[in-house]
Amino acid sequence: MRRLLLMIPTLLGVSILVFIISLAFTPEQRAALYVTSPKGAARIYEIIEKYGLNRPPHEQYITWLSNVLQGNLGYSKSLNIPVARAFAELWPVSLEITLYAAPFIVLVGIKLGKISAIHRDKLPDHISRVLAIIGWSLPIFWSAIILLAVFYGALGIFPPGRLSPEAQAIVRSPGWVTYTGLYTIDALLNRNLFVFFDALRHLFLPVLNLVIVDNAIIMRVMRSSMLEELHKEYVIAARSKGVDEDVIINKHVTRNALIPVVTLAGILTAGLMTGLVITETVFELKGIGYWAAHAAEQLDIPSVLAFALFTGVIFVIANLIVDVLYAYIDPRVRLQ
Repeated sequence: MRRLLLMIPTLLGVSILVFIISLAFTPEQRAALYVTSPKGAARIYEIIEKYGLNRPPHEQYITWLSNVLQGNLGYSKSLNIPVARAFAELWPVSLEITLYAAPFIVLVGIKLGKISAIHRDKLPDHISRVLAIIGWSLPIFWSAIILLAVFYGALGIFPPGRLSPEAQAIVRSPGWVTYTGLYTIDALLNRNLFVFFDALRHLFLPVLNLVIVDNAIIMRVMRSSMLEELHKEYVIAARSKGVDEDVIINKHVTRNALIPVVTLAGILTAGLMTGLVITETVFELKGIGYWAAHAAEQLDIPSVLAFALFTGVIFVIANLIVDVLYAYIDPRVRLQ
């Protein structure tokens, strides 16, 4: 409960910071935050008067925050739709990639790090470290292009985009019900396995690309943390008492070594959820990362500010989840 209550001032701090950044723009540019349709763009000076954009900053902040809490985030000139609607349509794209990529990134990274630490300076360790170095050194756009060239260009499988034309026709048909905007989930809820496997086929390469590049850092942190734990006194004492090595590794060392990995995994997952500019661009997946980059290019202020606010909220929530996981992994950490 205390952690939840602490979220309130943290989120307020995030909103204040985002609002202060908005003050760097002219009242005419900030008036776009209150535009909700193309017709509203013609009433900029009327909006400035109505929302007091020439008033003191604290009055403007209260007005702006009130609109944000009501779901009015302004009008996106880069998409020609309200910002709230843009989030509703584009975030599921980024969320679906994260849903499949994050578990693989974290679990594969933990497994490789654990193997590497247990077999330090042996063949499995050398292989894991080489893989980590290669993965971490690869520019993500380059690995994405290579994957596309091999699996789509040469083999003709795993195409870019979200769905094939046949699956898109089904999704746009009157009988299709959109529940979440995540095609794989909606396909299961609509009991349509063709769309489900088609969506999975399109997700394969972006997910694989993220796993190759991002699990390297999880693996490195897990390996370092495991090696540190393996040299602590409680491990030496357990071994001297004849405790089974598998029990020491799996029940004690791995659990204690997970604390820094959980921190990193939380930050990494939050980053994935807030958009993947390069991955979404290369694989033609128009999520919020793709939108944020184009909004910034076109100085689409309402979109950029909403994206900044959204990112702050996601990271605050991610930190809360990480704190809860700390208490689960290490009972010595108490949540009050």
